[in-house]
Amino acid sequence: MQFQKKMIVLGAAMAFASVASAQEVVKIGHVGPISGGIAHLGKDNENGARMAIDELNAKGVTIGGKKVKFELLAEDDAADPKQGTAAAQKLVDAKVNGVVGHINSGTTIPASKIYHDAGIPQISPSATNPKYTQQGFNTTFRVVANDIQLGGALGRYAAEQLKAKKVAVIDDRTAYGQGLAQEFIKNVKARGVEIVTQQYTSDKATDFNAILTAVKAKKPDTIFFGGTDPVAGPMLRQMKALGINVRFIGGDGICSEQLAKLAGDALADGQVVCAEAGGVEEAQKKGMEEFRAAFKKKFDTEVKLYSPYTYDAVMVLVEAMKKAGSAEPAKYLPELAKTKYKGVIGDIAFDARGDLKNGTLTLYTFKGGKRDQIAVVR
Repeated sequence: MQFQKKMIVLGAAMAFASVASAQEVVKIGHVGPISGGIAHLGKDNENGARMAIDELNAKGVTIGGKKVKFELLAEDDAADPKQGTAAAQKLVDAKVNGVVGHINSGTTIPASKIYHDAGIPQISPSATNPKYTQQGFNTTFRVVANDIQLGGALGRYAAEQLKAKKVAVIDDRTAYGQGLAQEFIKNVKARGVEIVTQQYTSDKATDFNAILTAVKAKKPDTIFFGGTDPVAGPMLRQMKALGINVRFIGGDGICSEQLAKLAGDALADGQVVCAEAGGVEEAQKKGMEEFRAAFKKKFDTEVKLYSPYTYDAVMVLVEAMKKAGSAEPAKYLPELAKTKYKGVIGDIAFDARGDLKNGTLTLYTFKGGKRDQIAVVR
């Protein structure tokens, strides 16, 4: 009898273990700069991914008939390419089922080869350099417009709406900043705008007096900056100190309310025009407002920039897994390529390279230290 009791207990324990093991763990990696100058953007993106993971677990998702639990493996790349590739390899070694990230093009591009070689799908929520999806990798996707679209929109706006005639261009020599500047130059030149000077800085610079003095001598009516807000804010302060009171144009890297904090009283109303590689048209506004409210309630902070895109990127990965009936990368990758998903940011579908089809862009200026939307364009 004692033996039989032990067998019954052992059998019950094994049955319980079998039920527990039936709940498959699906690992989603996220990489972004959680330290360094753009840590506020990195944390924003990570929070977007975490929000998606928590919602999926609360719903109790099944894939291929099995209930799954999602885990977020978050890594910090400090916006540094070497740290980015190290973080990518760490996620590969952890056998993640998919990756959302990285944030900036300079880390996303080198990391993408590591994911591709391991056969792991990667969706970037914010890397805009065209090279990312031009490498021939079937594992690379993005849910934002690229620099060709972004630079084109900014170039058209500068020439046609702002009537710019003489433009000075400054970039921070990163893959993002340089790529965006090149696309902007191409577009304004095609519209008869003169580039009076090109100057270069770095994404860690704090003193811009030498290049701004050179810019001032050329008497531009507009300055274009390819870079991010930690550099743009101090640059605007030094422009004011040097008496350079001209329009300042940039991409999504400067298009956050952090810019207003960093620039302070040097930021004049309407002086800055920036474009965010994405945007919500009228039909999606309600959904975005609901997302922002839920995000604020969960994290006690406002959406900074791309957290809705990170959120949607996680959801797109999981939707492909559900359709394939498997979280194995090789099995759900074909479904990912065929994605047709209605997200917070709008309709998401990819072209043959993994670029977002018909991506929107939002043009902003700043008034009273707050972003003020100009228009959503394609």
